[in-house]
Amino acid sequence: MNRVTLIGNLATDVEIREVGEDKKVASFLLAVGRGGRDAGADFVGVSVWDRQAELCAEYLSKGRRVGVDGYLRSRNWEEEGRRRRVVEVVGTRVDFLGGPRRENEEGAEVIPFEAVAS
Repeated sequence: MNRVTLIGNLATDVEIREVGEDKKVASFLLAVGRGGRDAGADFVGVSVWDRQAELCAEYLSKGRRVGVDGYLRSRNWEEEGRRRRVVEVVGTRVDFLGGPRRENEEGAEVIPFEAVAS
């Protein structure tokens, strides 16, 4: 079984890019607290696709608290003659948990409910 659930704060802003016809991917670094005696944090790369990517890019920024549900994926490539490898979380669901709220032109709070849909 390959399933990951994390809660943390964005350590970077969301970067979105097109990777094909009508395909978008957004990526960000998530700081996840360890808790307990070792009160540090782990920094986990997260990528999300398509409509979820668009919503994350529109509503999230560095420091925002989120919950991410997804799975682990490893990638290998060669860069400047060196083999590189990364393990990241592919988010299938991102819940916006707290932080700054956005307002529309009339000053009403905008909450992206569709952002939590799988």
